[in-house]
Amino acid sequence: MTGPLDGGSRGDRDPGEPTPSLRIPGPRPAGDDLEPPEADTGPDRAPEAEGVRGSGPAPGPGIPRLTHKVLKSLLGAWALSACSTAETGLVEDHLTECAPCAEEALRLRDAVGLLHAEGNLDLDPLLRSRVLEDCLGRRPARVPVPGWAAPYDAETARLDALLRDIGPQDWHAPVRLQWFQHERAAFRRTTVAGVMGHLMTVDGVVAAALGLDDPLGHGAPADPTDRTENFWRAATPPPTRALHEPWRELNHTLIRTVSFAGRGVAELSVTYGEFALPLRDALLERAFECWIHGTDIAEAVAYPYKPPSGPHLHAMIDLGARLLPGALALRRRAGLAGPARHLVTAGSPGRSLHLLVEGLGGGDWYIPLDSPAALGCPELSVGEVALDAVEFCQVVAGRVSPEDAAAGQDGDREAIRDVLFAAAAMSRL
Repeated sequence: MTGPLDGGSRGDRDPGEPTPSLRIPGPRPAGDDLEPPEADTGPDRAPEAEGVRGSGPAPGPGIPRLTHKVLKSLLGAWALSACSTAETGLVEDHLTECAPCAEEALRLRDAVGLLHAEGNLDLDPLLRSRVLEDCLGRRPARVPVPGWAAPYDAETARLDALLRDIGPQDWHAPVRLQWFQHERAAFRRTTVAGVMGHLMTVDGVVAAALGLDDPLGHGAPADPTDRTENFWRAATPPPTRALHEPWRELNHTLIRTVSFAGRGVAELSVTYGEFALPLRDALLERAFECWIHGTDIAEAVAYPYKPPSGPHLHAMIDLGARLLPGALALRRRAGLAGPARHLVTAGSPGRSLHLLVEGLGGGDWYIPLDSPAALGCPELSVGEVALDAVEFCQVVAGRVSPEDAAAGQDGDREAIRDVLFAAAAMSRL
Protein backbone atom coordinates (compact mmCIF):
# COMPACT_ATOMS: atom_id res chain seq x y z
CA MET A 1 0.00 0.00 0.00
CA THR A 2 1.22 3.48 -0.80
CA GLY A 3 0.28 6.62 0.96
CA PRO A 4 1.34 10.14 1.81
CA LEU A 5 4.55 8.94 3.51
CA ASP A 6 5.94 7.37 0.32
CA GLY A 7 9.26 8.73 -0.86
CA GLY A 8 7.86 9.73 -4.30
CA SER A 9 4.80 9.68 -6.52
CA ARG A 10 3.03 6.43 -7.31
CA GLY A 11 4.07 6.54 -10.92
CA ASP A 12 7.79 6.44 -9.95
CA ARG A 13 7.69 3.02 -8.21
CA ASP A 14 7.42 -0.46 -9.65
CA PRO A 15 4.17 -2.02 -8.42
CA GLY A 16 6.10 -5.06 -7.30
CA GLU A 17 8.61 -3.02 -5.29
CA PRO A 18 8.06 -3.26 -1.51
CA THR A 19 7.10 -0.09 0.35
CA PRO A 20 10.14 1.33 2.25
CA SER A 21 9.97 1.48 6.05
CA LEU A 22 10.00 5.17 7.03
CA ARG A 23 10.76 6.77 10.42
CA ILE A 24 10.12 10.39 11.30
CA PRO A 25 12.23 11.77 14.23
CA GLY A 26 10.25 13.29 17.07
CA PRO A 27 6.48 13.24 17.54
CA ARG A 28 4.53 11.93 14.55
CA PRO A 29 2.22 14.68 13.21
CA ALA A 30 -1.41 14.05 12.44
CA GLY A 31 -2.23 12.80 8.99
CA ASP A 32 -3.87 16.05 7.93
CA ASP A 33 -0.72 18.00 8.83
CA LEU A 34 1.29 16.27 6.08
CA GLU A 35 1.12 17.42 2.50
CA PRO A 36 -0.57 14.96 0.15
CA PRO A 37 1.59 13.45 -2.57
CA GLU A 38 2.13 15.53 -5.62
CA ALA A 39 -0.25 14.36 -8.36
CA ASP A 40 1.50 16.31 -11.05
CA THR A 41 5.17 17.16 -11.22
CA GLY A 42 5.05 18.74 -14.58
CA PRO A 43 5.90 22.33 -15.39
CA ASP A 44 2.25 23.35 -15.68
CA ARG A 45 1.49 22.66 -12.00
CA ALA A 46 -0.04 25.68 -10.25
CA PRO A 47 1.97 27.15 -7.31
CA GLU A 48 0.80 26.34 -3.80
CA ALA A 49 -0.97 29.00 -1.79
CA GLU A 50 1.37 30.65 0.74
CA GLY A 51 0.46 29.88 4.31
CA VAL A 52 -1.27 26.62 3.47
CA ARG A 53 1.45 24.28 2.32
CA GLY A 54 5.04 23.89 3.49
CA SER A 55 7.63 25.94 1.72
CA GLY A 56 11.35 25.75 1.05
CA PRO A 57 13.36 23.15 -0.78
CA ALA A 58 11.90 19.73 -1.14
CA PRO A 59 12.86 17.43 1.74
CA GLY A 60 15.04 14.42 1.13
CA PRO A 61 13.75 10.92 0.50
CA GLY A 62 11.69 9.50 3.33
CA ILE A 63 11.02 12.90 5.01
CA PRO A 64 7.49 14.37 4.74
CA ARG A 65 6.71 17.95 3.93
CA LEU A 66 4.89 19.60 6.86
CA THR A 67 2.20 22.24 6.56
CA HIS A 68 2.72 25.85 7.59
CA LYS A 69 0.55 25.27 10.67
CA VAL A 70 2.77 22.45 11.96
CA LEU A 71 6.01 24.29 11.19
CA LYS A 72 4.76 27.36 13.02
CA SER A 73 3.87 25.23 16.05
CA LEU A 74 7.46 23.98 16.15
CA LEU A 75 8.97 27.49 16.43
CA GLY A 76 8.89 27.45 20.24
CA ALA A 77 10.71 24.13 20.44
CA TRP A 78 13.16 25.34 17.77
CA ALA A 79 13.95 28.49 19.78
CA LEU A 80 14.69 26.29 22.82
CA SER A 81 16.87 23.97 20.67
CA ALA A 82 14.50 21.13 21.55
CA CYS A 83 13.74 19.97 17.99
CA SER A 84 15.18 16.86 16.44
CA THR A 85 17.72 17.23 13.64
CA ALA A 86 15.11 16.57 10.96
CA GLU A 87 12.61 19.00 12.50
CA THR A 88 15.28 21.68 12.85
CA GLY A 89 16.13 21.37 9.15
CA LEU A 90 12.49 21.64 8.13
CA VAL A 91 11.84 24.68 10.34
CA GLU A 92 14.96 26.53 9.20
CA ASP A 93 14.16 25.83 5.53
CA HIS A 94 10.68 27.20 6.14
CA LEU A 95 12.06 30.37 7.79
CA THR A 96 14.01 31.28 4.67
CA GLU A 97 10.77 31.79 2.69
CA CYS A 98 8.09 32.64 5.29
CA ALA A 99 8.56 36.18 6.58
CA PRO A 100 5.87 36.03 9.35
CA CYS A 101 7.41 32.87 10.82
CA ALA A 102 10.91 34.33 10.54
CA GLU A 103 9.86 37.38 12.57
CA GLU A 104 8.15 35.18 15.15
CA ALA A 105 11.27 33.00 15.37
CA LEU A 106 13.44 36.03 16.09
CA ARG A 107 11.09 37.18 18.87
CA LEU A 108 11.08 33.70 20.43
CA ARG A 109 14.87 33.36 20.26
CA ASP A 110 15.27 36.79 21.96
CA ALA A 111 12.81 35.72 24.66
CA VAL A 112 14.77 32.51 25.27
CA GLY A 113 17.92 34.61 25.69
CA LEU A 114 16.21 36.52 28.52
CA LEU A 115 15.29 33.27 30.25
CA HIS A 116 18.91 32.03 30.29
CA ALA A 117 21.11 34.57 32.05
CA GLU A 118 24.74 34.45 31.06
CA GLY A 119 26.88 32.85 33.75
CA ASN A 120 30.55 32.28 34.33
CA LEU A 121 31.48 28.61 34.31
CA ASP A 122 34.35 29.25 36.74
CA LEU A 123 33.63 28.30 40.36
CA ASP A 124 33.06 31.10 42.84
CA PRO A 125 36.41 31.61 44.63
CA LEU A 126 34.54 31.93 47.94
CA LEU A 127 32.68 28.64 47.45
CA ARG A 128 35.27 26.50 49.24
CA SER A 129 35.49 28.81 52.25
CA ARG A 130 31.68 28.89 52.56
CA VAL A 131 31.47 25.10 52.40
CA LEU A 132 34.23 24.72 54.99
CA GLU A 133 32.60 27.30 57.25
CA ASP A 134 29.27 25.47 57.02
CA CYS A 135 30.91 22.12 57.72
CA LEU A 136 32.86 23.45 60.70
CA GLY A 137 29.68 24.97 62.09
CA ARG A 138 27.67 21.76 61.77
CA ARG A 139 30.07 18.87 62.30
CA PRO A 140 29.43 16.89 65.48
CA ALA A 141 32.35 16.67 67.89
CA ARG A 142 33.94 13.27 68.29
CA VAL A 143 34.35 13.98 71.98
CA PRO A 144 32.24 16.41 74.03
CA VAL A 145 34.16 19.70 73.96
CA PRO A 146 33.45 22.08 76.88
CA GLY A 147 31.66 25.23 75.84
CA TRP A 148 34.50 27.43 77.08
CA ALA A 149 36.95 25.52 74.81
CA ALA A 150 34.70 25.69 71.71
CA PRO A 151 36.18 28.99 70.37
CA TYR A 152 39.69 27.51 70.45
CA ASP A 153 38.46 24.34 68.75
CA ALA A 154 36.71 26.34 66.01
CA GLU A 155 39.53 28.81 65.34
CA THR A 156 42.23 26.14 65.14
CA ALA A 157 40.02 24.17 62.75
CA ARG A 158 39.51 27.24 60.54
CA LEU A 159 43.23 27.97 60.46
CA ASP A 160 43.96 24.31 59.73
CA ALA A 161 41.63 24.49 56.72
CA LEU A 162 43.44 27.61 55.47
CA LEU A 163 46.84 25.92 55.80
CA ARG A 164 45.64 22.88 53.89
CA ASP A 165 44.42 25.12 51.09
CA ILE A 166 47.65 27.03 50.42
CA GLY A 167 50.55 25.79 48.34
CA PRO A 168 54.06 24.87 49.57
CA GLN A 169 55.49 28.15 48.31
CA ASP A 170 52.93 30.15 50.35
CA TRP A 171 54.55 29.00 53.58
CA HIS A 172 57.45 31.32 52.75
CA ALA A 173 55.23 34.33 51.97
CA PRO A 174 56.27 37.40 54.03
CA VAL A 175 54.02 38.35 56.94
CA ARG A 176 54.19 41.67 58.79
CA LEU A 177 53.28 41.35 62.46
CA GLN A 178 52.23 44.45 64.37
CA TRP A 179 51.53 45.26 68.00
CA PHE A 180 51.51 48.27 70.37
CA GLN A 181 54.58 48.90 72.49
CA HIS A 182 55.91 51.98 74.34
CA GLU A 183 53.06 54.19 73.11
CA ARG A 184 53.66 53.41 69.45
CA ALA A 185 53.26 50.63 66.90
CA ALA A 186 55.96 47.93 66.76
CA PHE A 187 56.59 45.68 63.76
CA ARG A 188 58.28 42.39 62.98
CA ARG A 189 58.66 40.62 59.67
CA THR A 190 58.49 36.86 59.38
CA THR A 191 56.88 34.24 57.13
CA VAL A 192 53.72 32.14 57.24
CA ALA A 193 55.80 29.30 58.69
CA GLY A 194 57.28 31.72 61.25
CA VAL A 195 53.79 32.73 62.39
CA MET A 196 52.83 29.09 62.85
CA GLY A 197 55.99 28.54 64.89
CA HIS A 198 54.98 31.48 67.10
CA LEU A 199 51.48 30.05 67.63
CA MET A 200 52.83 26.61 68.45
CA THR A 201 55.39 27.86 70.97
CA VAL A 202 52.82 29.94 72.87
CA ASP A 203 50.33 27.06 72.82
CA GLY A 204 53.11 25.18 74.58
CA VAL A 205 52.55 27.32 77.69
CA VAL A 206 49.02 25.89 77.97
CA ALA A 207 50.32 22.40 77.24
CA ALA A 208 52.90 22.65 80.04
CA ALA A 209 50.21 23.81 82.49
CA LEU A 210 48.22 20.65 81.66
CA GLY A 211 51.26 18.43 82.20
CA LEU A 212 51.74 17.79 78.46
CA ASP A 213 54.98 17.98 76.52
CA ASP A 214 56.19 21.51 75.81
CA PRO A 215 57.30 21.92 72.14
CA LEU A 216 60.34 23.89 73.39
CA GLY A 217 61.27 21.29 75.96
CA HIS A 218 61.52 21.35 79.74
CA GLY A 219 62.72 24.61 81.30
CA ALA A 220 61.62 26.89 78.43
CA PRO A 221 60.62 30.45 79.46
CA ALA A 222 56.94 31.18 80.08
CA ASP A 223 56.91 34.67 78.52
CA PRO A 224 55.36 34.40 75.02
CA THR A 225 57.75 36.90 73.43
CA ASP A 226 60.85 35.20 74.86
CA ARG A 227 59.60 31.80 73.74
CA THR A 228 58.98 33.03 70.21
CA GLU A 229 62.34 34.77 69.90
CA ASN A 230 64.12 31.64 71.17
CA PHE A 231 62.28 29.47 68.67
CA TRP A 232 63.06 31.76 65.73
CA ARG A 233 66.72 31.98 66.65
CA ALA A 234 67.05 28.21 66.99
CA ALA A 235 65.18 27.45 63.75
CA THR A 236 67.94 26.47 61.31
CA PRO A 237 67.01 26.29 58.47
CA PRO A 238 64.03 28.70 58.70
CA PRO A 239 60.62 27.19 59.55
CA THR A 240 58.75 25.44 56.75
CA ARG A 241 55.38 23.79 56.25
CA ALA A 242 56.73 20.86 58.29
CA LEU A 243 55.37 22.81 61.30
CA HIS A 244 51.79 22.22 60.21
CA GLU A 245 51.34 18.71 61.58
CA PRO A 246 53.10 19.32 64.97
CA TRP A 247 50.97 22.44 65.51
CA ARG A 248 47.80 20.58 64.53
CA GLU A 249 48.62 17.62 66.74
CA LEU A 250 49.34 19.93 69.69
CA ASN A 251 46.01 21.75 69.54
CA HIS A 252 44.15 18.46 69.03
CA THR A 253 45.90 17.11 72.13
CA LEU A 254 44.90 20.20 74.11
CA ILE A 255 41.25 19.82 73.07
CA ARG A 256 41.18 16.10 73.91
CA THR A 257 42.83 16.71 77.28
CA VAL A 258 40.44 19.41 78.47
CA SER A 259 37.46 17.46 77.10
CA PHE A 260 38.21 14.43 79.28
CA ALA A 261 39.61 16.29 82.29
CA GLY A 262 36.31 17.30 83.91
CA ARG A 263 34.93 20.63 85.09
CA GLY A 264 37.62 21.55 87.59
CA VAL A 265 40.30 21.93 84.92
CA ALA A 266 38.70 25.18 83.67
CA GLU A 267 40.12 27.09 86.66
CA LEU A 268 43.66 25.70 86.34
CA SER A 269 46.13 28.60 86.33
CA VAL A 270 48.21 29.17 83.19
CA THR A 271 51.19 31.49 83.75
CA TYR A 272 52.43 33.70 80.91
CA GLY A 273 55.49 35.18 82.58
CA GLU A 274 54.26 38.33 84.36
CA PHE A 275 50.57 37.44 84.34
CA ALA A 276 48.37 34.36 84.68
CA LEU A 277 44.96 33.32 83.42
CA PRO A 278 42.59 30.50 84.34
CA LEU A 279 42.61 27.80 81.69
CA ARG A 280 39.15 28.75 80.37
CA ASP A 281 40.45 32.27 79.64
CA ALA A 282 43.83 31.03 78.43
CA LEU A 283 42.21 28.93 75.70
CA LEU A 284 39.96 31.85 74.79
CA GLU A 285 43.05 34.04 74.48
CA ARG A 286 44.66 31.39 72.28
CA ALA A 287 41.53 31.34 70.09
CA PHE A 288 41.80 35.12 69.75
CA GLU A 289 45.48 34.85 68.76
CA CYS A 290 44.68 32.09 66.29
CA TRP A 291 42.08 34.26 64.57
CA ILE A 292 44.30 37.37 64.50
CA HIS A 293 47.32 35.54 63.13
CA GLY A 294 45.10 33.53 60.78
CA THR A 295 44.00 36.89 59.36
CA ASP A 296 47.67 37.94 59.03
CA ILE A 297 48.39 34.77 57.05
CA ALA A 298 45.25 35.11 54.93
CA GLU A 299 46.19 38.66 53.95
CA ALA A 300 49.71 37.53 53.04
CA VAL A 301 48.44 34.82 50.66
CA ALA A 302 45.24 36.61 49.47
CA TYR A 303 42.86 34.11 51.07
CA PRO A 304 39.29 34.98 52.22
CA TYR A 305 39.08 34.80 56.00
CA LYS A 306 36.12 35.95 58.07
CA PRO A 307 35.88 36.91 61.76
CA PRO A 308 34.74 34.26 64.27
CA SER A 309 31.08 33.43 64.76
CA GLY A 310 29.01 35.85 66.82
CA PRO A 311 29.03 33.92 70.14
CA HIS A 312 32.76 33.21 69.92
CA LEU A 313 33.56 36.80 68.99
CA HIS A 314 31.45 38.01 71.92
CA ALA A 315 33.39 35.76 74.31
CA MET A 316 36.70 37.18 73.03
CA ILE A 317 35.48 40.77 73.44
CA ASP A 318 34.23 39.93 76.93
CA LEU A 319 37.68 38.62 77.86
CA GLY A 320 39.27 41.85 76.62
CA ALA A 321 36.77 43.94 78.59
CA ARG A 322 37.48 41.92 81.77
CA LEU A 323 41.22 42.39 81.37
CA LEU A 324 41.00 46.13 80.70
CA PRO A 325 40.89 47.27 84.36
CA GLY A 326 44.14 45.40 85.13
CA ALA A 327 45.83 46.79 82.00
CA LEU A 328 44.73 50.29 82.96
CA ALA A 329 46.14 49.85 86.47
CA LEU A 330 49.51 48.77 85.02
CA ARG A 331 49.66 51.87 82.83
CA ARG A 332 48.74 54.07 85.78
CA ARG A 333 51.59 52.60 87.87
CA ALA A 334 53.93 53.31 84.96
CA GLY A 335 52.74 56.92 84.84
CA LEU A 336 51.07 56.46 81.44
CA ALA A 337 47.46 57.02 82.56
CA GLY A 338 45.64 59.63 84.61
CA PRO A 339 45.57 59.24 88.40
CA ALA A 340 42.78 57.48 90.26
CA ARG A 341 40.12 59.96 91.41
CA HIS A 342 37.72 58.01 93.61
CA LEU A 343 39.17 54.91 95.24
CA VAL A 344 36.61 52.47 96.62
CA THR A 345 36.80 49.16 98.42
CA ALA A 346 37.04 45.97 96.38
CA GLY A 347 33.68 44.90 94.95
CA SER A 348 32.08 48.33 95.42
CA PRO A 349 30.71 50.41 92.54
CA GLY A 350 33.21 52.91 91.22
CA ARG A 351 33.75 55.47 88.51
CA SER A 352 33.26 53.72 85.18
CA LEU A 353 33.43 54.11 81.43
CA HIS A 354 30.67 52.66 79.24
CA LEU A 355 32.21 50.52 76.50
CA LEU A 356 29.68 49.95 73.72
CA VAL A 357 30.80 47.39 71.13
CA GLU A 358 28.55 47.30 68.08
CA GLY A 359 27.96 44.66 65.43
CA LEU A 360 28.08 40.87 65.49
CA GLY A 361 29.34 39.69 68.87
CA GLY A 362 29.04 43.11 70.48
CA GLY A 363 27.50 44.20 73.76
CA ASP A 364 27.80 46.63 76.70
CA TRP A 365 30.50 46.70 79.36
CA TYR A 366 31.22 49.15 82.19
CA ILE A 367 34.95 49.42 82.82
CA PRO A 368 36.02 50.47 86.36
CA LEU A 369 38.53 53.30 86.03
CA ASP A 370 40.15 53.76 89.46
CA SER A 371 40.73 50.22 90.69
CA PRO A 372 40.68 46.81 88.95
CA ALA A 373 38.84 45.42 91.99
CA ALA A 374 36.01 47.96 91.76
CA LEU A 375 32.66 47.20 90.17
CA GLY A 376 31.74 49.04 86.98
CA CYS A 377 28.19 50.37 86.93
CA PRO A 378 26.07 52.64 84.72
CA GLU A 379 25.14 54.96 87.62
CA LEU A 380 28.76 56.12 88.01
CA SER A 381 29.61 56.21 84.30
CA VAL A 382 31.59 59.31 83.30
CA GLY A 383 31.69 58.70 79.55
CA GLU A 384 31.02 56.36 76.69
CA VAL A 385 33.12 55.00 73.84
CA ALA A 386 31.57 53.03 70.96
CA LEU A 387 33.48 50.81 68.51
CA ASP A 388 32.72 48.13 65.97
CA ALA A 389 33.31 44.61 67.29
CA VAL A 390 36.08 43.69 64.86
CA GLU A 391 37.77 47.08 65.24
CA PHE A 392 37.80 46.75 69.03
CA CYS A 393 39.56 43.40 68.62
CA GLN A 394 42.03 44.99 66.20
CA VAL A 395 42.84 47.63 68.81
CA VAL A 396 43.38 44.93 71.44
CA ALA A 397 45.59 43.03 68.98
CA GLY A 398 47.62 46.14 68.17
CA ARG A 399 46.56 46.12 64.50
CA VAL A 400 44.81 49.49 64.85
CA SER A 401 46.28 52.26 66.98
CA PRO A 402 44.07 53.94 69.62
CA GLU A 403 44.29 57.26 67.77
CA ASP A 404 43.11 55.70 64.50
CA ALA A 405 40.21 53.73 65.94
CA ALA A 406 36.88 54.95 64.54
CA ALA A 407 35.35 55.38 67.97
CA GLY A 408 32.30 57.37 68.95
CA GLN A 409 33.18 59.27 72.13
CA ASP A 410 31.13 61.13 74.69
CA GLY A 411 32.03 62.37 78.19
CA ASP A 412 35.37 62.29 80.01
CA ARG A 413 38.00 62.46 77.25
CA GLU A 414 40.86 61.48 79.56
CA ALA A 415 39.03 58.34 80.70
CA ILE A 416 38.25 57.39 77.09
CA ARG A 417 41.88 57.86 76.04
CA ASP A 418 43.16 55.85 79.02
CA VAL A 419 40.84 52.92 78.24
CA LEU A 420 41.68 52.85 74.51
CA PHE A 421 45.42 52.94 75.20
CA ALA A 422 45.05 50.26 77.88
CA ALA A 423 43.27 48.08 75.30
CA ALA A 424 46.13 48.52 72.84
CA ALA A 425 48.71 47.86 75.58
CA MET A 426 47.37 44.30 75.97
CA SER A 427 48.77 43.44 72.54
CA ARG A 428 52.13 41.71 72.14
CA LEU A 429 54.19 39.89 69.57
